[in-house]
Amino acid sequence: ANKHKYKYFFVLFCLFLTYIVLGDDMKKFLILLLLFFPLTTKAFETSAKAGILMDMDSHRILYSKNIHYTQSVASISKIMTGILAVESGKMDEIVTIGKEIYQAHGSGIYIKEGEKLTLRDLVYGLMLRSGNDAALAIATFVSGSKEKFVQLMNEKAKEIGMLETTFHNPHGLDDEEEGNISSAYDMAILTSYASQNKEYLKIVGTKKYTLKTNKNTYVWHNKNKLLTMYPYATGGKTGYTKKAKRTLVTTASYKNLNLVAVTINDGNDFNDHKQLFEEAYENYQSYSILEKGNFPVYSDTYYTDYRFKIKNKFSAAFTKEERKNLYLKIDLLKKRKIKEGEKIGTVSVMLDDKIFHKENIYIYEKEKEKKSFFSKIKDFFYD
Repeated sequence: ANKHKYKYFFVLFCLFLTYIVLGDDMKKFLILLLLFFPLTTKAFETSAKAGILMDMDSHRILYSKNIHYTQSVASISKIMTGILAVESGKMDEIVTIGKEIYQAHGSGIYIKEGEKLTLRDLVYGLMLRSGNDAALAIATFVSGSKEKFVQLMNEKAKEIGMLETTFHNPHGLDDEEEGNISSAYDMAILTSYASQNKEYLKIVGTKKYTLKTNKNTYVWHNKNKLLTMYPYATGGKTGYTKKAKRTLVTTASYKNLNLVAVTINDGNDFNDHKQLFEEAYENYQSYSILEKGNFPVYSDTYYTDYRFKIKNKFSAAFTKEERKNLYLKIDLLKKRKIKEGEKIGTVSVMLDDKIFHKENIYIYEKEKEKKSFFSKIKDFFYD
């Protein structure tokens, strides 16, 4: 992108010189000049049918292409299976593999009936090698059956705001039964949610995992090639079926800017994801706008005996130019009777005079200053 920027400035310089030298003949020269130096700049683009690049902290969309288009998403739906396993609290428990694995086909980790390994081991096999057998074993162990686990998947989807998604199985296969239907947007929302979990992030960011069980020794290498292609990549999940074509979710973090890219039906997915991240990190950076906790409102003279708080931190990706146009708009109610901890107003993060983000402001009585023993004696004599 820097090359394009330099080319642009070079063209402007040439135009300036041309104007001075040629005057009225400038139009003719301009046409020739643009043939050799077209005024184009590099922009976000992919060859995907649908795709998205999202700031995981604020859910700001930096690139979008048919983001609400829905279809079978193949094995990237295992992100839901993986995070539910991590959240089950059973990661250290021993799983004895049962007959459920005989329902699996396609990609697998090739575990056997009677084999013993931890749930954590199964999640590594699920996320690194896309094991469909691991997905069925996880579902059975966590919920008692595949059907109950699928119900849990759909409940979690609604809870976190995945409104365009329906799960039918824990693995994503769509040949013998209906697959898992979702959109690029929903998969970005899911990944943003899952990436808040440190154990999940550790698993999907692992390049190699070695395991010895009572029946076999395994060495699993992560199918996510972006982990070796791009230095700031932190995880993700690959997917493919004949119906869904290539699907891919990847995440990256650099200078506190945490991004997720999702592409659906993209034959050049790894390169596209790398380009999306590179463009984003060249043009955007993460700015911390609001901090959780005490929120001073210096202009307020009405609530002098009270203090304000907000309950959430807010950071988001902005360009340097956008950052110059950010400001806070504070709206406070004026009440005579105050209830401790009640909502008293809002603070809006404004970008170009439009609301970008809003947080509630809560009010609390100021903590009384604790006086020292000598201060109390002084007050006794001088009051």
